[in-house]
Amino acid sequence: MTATVSIGEFARLTYLTVKTLRYYHDIELLEPVAIDTGSGYRRYSTDQVAQAHLIRRLRQLDMPLPEIKAVLAAPDTDSRDAALRAHLARMEAELVRTRAVVASLRSLLTPAAPITVEYRSMLAFPALAVTETVTRADIGPWCEASYPLLHQTLIAAGIEPDGVAGATYSMDFFENDVGEVVAYVPVPAAARIEPFDQVSIIELPAGRFATTMHLGPLDDFDRTYGALGSHVAEHGGALAEPVRERYLVSPGDNDDPETYRTEVCWPIGQL
Repeated sequence: MTATVSIGEFARLTYLTVKTLRYYHDIELLEPVAIDTGSGYRRYSTDQVAQAHLIRRLRQLDMPLPEIKAVLAAPDTDSRDAALRAHLARMEAELVRTRAVVASLRSLLTPAAPITVEYRSMLAFPALAVTETVTRADIGPWCEASYPLLHQTLIAAGIEPDGVAGATYSMDFFENDVGEVVAYVPVPAAARIEPFDQVSIIELPAGRFATTMHLGPLDDFDRTYGALGSHVAEHGGALAEPVRERYLVSPGDNDDPETYRTEVCWPIGQL
């Protein structure tokens, strides 16, 4: 049997304070079933207890109030559950990211192992590439979309890669959190592919680089950059040209973050 209760009693039933209930009423998130015209006292139905419990749990999961409104306004159970599953998926992804950052922070508490730096001159070579201005926030999804596109294009053209995949990152990408990024796969010099969309054959220019190997999680990539860039700065000869990365073992090839192997190539003059 349904009953109505005062706002104070409803607060006790739901673990939501009277102040919170008044706020939810003001924003039309959880409205009382009746308001006394003389006193203005709010009364709630016991049928609303489950809804209040749901709101409380969603707020504990940091779901924004507009999204909670959308969940409560869902036309049917399937729509509501789909919205809840989407939020839980975002929360789980954030939890994975948080754990990775915590692990990376712990690693900062221990001295980094010295890096091994090698110097290499690279000849120019042709590559199938996707070139775009990318924000740092979007770089992960952009790479996840670009490399499958490059490999699918090679397969369709019947061309075998002529080396490991890589990328170049412009100075703007680091200075402004947005800049030109080139995802590439080396191809034979005789390769011919008709360009379409953002895929085309380019020539990676020749250059001289200081190189080192990044081993381990992507969250520690900044430490490798810091160590290699510092080495180059301390020995002179750094150039404001794109940094190259060569993906010997990439996240797309292996799900174990401890086995990622990326060669970082820092552009230099003559040391």
